[in-house]
Amino acid sequence: MKKLVWHILLCVALAASAWASNKVDAEQVAKEHKASFHWFPVQKTFLLAGESDTLKFAIGLPYVSSHGNSIELKHAPEITDGHILLDSADVASLYKTDKVQTTPVAPASSSSAVKVSSSSVKTTDVPAKVAAVPAAAQPITTVATKPKNETAGTREVKTIVIDPGHGGKDTGAQGKNSNEKDIVLAVGKLLKKELEKEGFNVKMTRDKDVFIELGERANLANQWDGDLFISLHCNAIDATPERKKQIKGYHVYVLRAPESEEDKAIARRENKVATLYGEKNAKEELSPIEWFKLEARLEKYKQNSYMFTEEMLKAFDGGKIKRQGGGVGGAGFMVLVGALMPAVLFEIGFISNPEEEAYMTTTKAQEDIAARVAKAVSTYKAAVHNYRETLNAR
Repeated sequence: MKKLVWHILLCVALAASAWASNKVDAEQVAKEHKASFHWFPVQKTFLLAGESDTLKFAIGLPYVSSHGNSIELKHAPEITDGHILLDSADVASLYKTDKVQTTPVAPASSSSAVKVSSSSVKTTDVPAKVAAVPAAAQPITTVATKPKNETAGTREVKTIVIDPGHGGKDTGAQGKNSNEKDIVLAVGKLLKKELEKEGFNVKMTRDKDVFIELGERANLANQWDGDLFISLHCNAIDATPERKKQIKGYHVYVLRAPESEEDKAIARRENKVATLYGEKNAKEELSPIEWFKLEARLEKYKQNSYMFTEEMLKAFDGGKIKRQGGGVGGAGFMVLVGALMPAVLFEIGFISNPEEEAYMTTTKAQEDIAARVAKAVSTYKAAVHNYRETLNAR
């Protein structure tokens, strides 16, 4: 028995030694293959962006996204002594080379942090000229749509899809005197009118008090070939009366891995309706590997979602409802998962806050909120148009 244990330990040690001798620095790989390196410390993911493809990795996950597909790796990327390391055999396979020259990794002090490339992508960047993921990739719970010459986020902004959250048997969050479903429907109808005045083609996932499944909302947006998806909601907390008076403000969310427990909790609350009413493939949270695969599929819409979010923050400056914190968050909202277009979930205020609830139920407030969102849509459209003009002038 002891011999067997020693044999197993020896095999493990040899395997670890072999892996250690075949590690390559990810930034060095990028240089050798004329790709740019981008590190995202919060999500623990990184990109090697080349001319023909963008490879997306996640620390600790033995997968890479290439051309919209998830490919299994021999070894998961890891962080050691301030370096991000890949297996040389994996790199050789990905770049179709016979050999990958290993670069010795110099030890770093215990205080060293992972290097962050100066080329790291900022959330306010303009849309990428070349989409990283093919348009044919089909995310979770979506229906197939006709191929387009240009995809949402790169073409002119014409069709806006408004999604008033909840509805019917699903009241959403409840305040002292109102329901979330009623407030967001009223705002959604006013927003539709404002946008139509500006010449937009506007669709609503619901225009009356009916229940629509979360997955179906994104399906409708795809069928309508939308250019922007806006899901309207009211926030809420379960707390003491004093705490409810303190917590207030609006928040704009994009689909990305959550960065705080608060964002996770809000996503779970909004997603709960799907599990509550037995929606197919429903879940309150996404696993790390599901996040990795999903982000790869929706990569090309992300920057435009951020662009629109920036316009929302500008439009709501000076409004009655102020930003909650920074005003921007990210989480796994299932209503956004299947939308093949730039998309945001807008929590317009806290229905659990007596002051904000009283304000949001007034016609004056609903008209103001709708006008500000419409302004953000118009300025976003102009920004996309100007970017396209810049590209055509080159």
